[in-house]
Amino acid sequence: MKILLLGGSSFLGRSYAAEALARGHQVTTFNRGRSAADLPGVEAVRGDRDSAEDLARLVDGRRWDAVVDTSAQQPAQAALAARLLREQAGHYTFVSSVHAFADWPGRVIDEDSPRHPCPADTPPGQPFDSALKAGCERAVLEWFGAERSLVLNSGLLIGPYEIGGRLPWWLERMARGGRVLAPGDPQRSMQVIDVRDFAAFGLDLLTARTAGRFVTTAPPGRLRFGEWLETCRAVAGAPDTELVWVADGPLLAEGPDRVEPWSELPFWAPDLPELAGVWLADTGRAEAAGLRCRPFEETARDTWEWLQARGPVEDTDSDGRKGRPGAAVRQGIEPGKEQRLLAAFG
Repeated sequence: MKILLLGGSSFLGRSYAAEALARGHQVTTFNRGRSAADLPGVEAVRGDRDSAEDLARLVDGRRWDAVVDTSAQQPAQAALAARLLREQAGHYTFVSSVHAFADWPGRVIDEDSPRHPCPADTPPGQPFDSALKAGCERAVLEWFGAERSLVLNSGLLIGPYEIGGRLPWWLERMARGGRVLAPGDPQRSMQVIDVRDFAAFGLDLLTARTAGRFVTTAPPGRLRFGEWLETCRAVAGAPDTELVWVADGPLLAEGPDRVEPWSELPFWAPDLPELAGVWLADTGRAEAAGLRCRPFEETARDTWEWLQARGPVEDTDSDGRKGRPGAAVRQGIEPGKEQRLLAAFG
């Protein structure tokens, strides 16, 4: 098949490109060439997806069997691409997010759960908001129709080349050794999916020209937070690495050392009503359609090997926290703060 990837060079887009090439498909990528290098073997077209002129140049003289959109964050972006591609491609996969569902993360969600009421014609340039993904979905459906559109509501993606920095932070923290703050309940369930498994499933559906919507993440109850941290320690930990478990309550107590869930200790989701459904998304439809997820140990080992090959990143703050330049949220707790909490509660 001829496949167009809107994005296609970093993390999820890269995984789609690698899997598609391995299956013998012809792959075109469309991006600005700033995030990462395109994989050898793709036709790389440079351009800005916010530019109608760049998109018109992309489609001039080209047709594809399918489009995979991994990069739209604004409804206006999705609408522009879908409008210009609807006569140039037969099928449109839009990678959305569980954030598009109005009830997530407070409640269990499935494909029929209500989405945020964000319209397809939302003006461009909106500040980041979870509702925008719902507007992107509506824009794609408006131009491609339900019979030619596939929406994948992604859960939390992990694996080699991760740009969010959550699994990398834990692996690198374990490698530094010493006493490591392990937050909350080790029996807390998790739902994370290897980016390569996500891409493989998406391509299975694409090649079958499947339409519809799939909540796409690992099945609930498959991994627990204690297993997550123990695996990270086994894969990357120094000889003296020790997990020290501290309950949710002391970490959430108001004060200068209150810990911010999710970002300061990545993937820590305390047992709070507003997070009751964070790791319980119903994946039954995706599993029935063939979704398969590799063991977390494999993902952790492959990610650690990639981190070692990549070496230190340039965008590390002086306090050891990581994130993309200019990102609003940096991953990881400041080392001094971690040590104070361990001294007080560990």
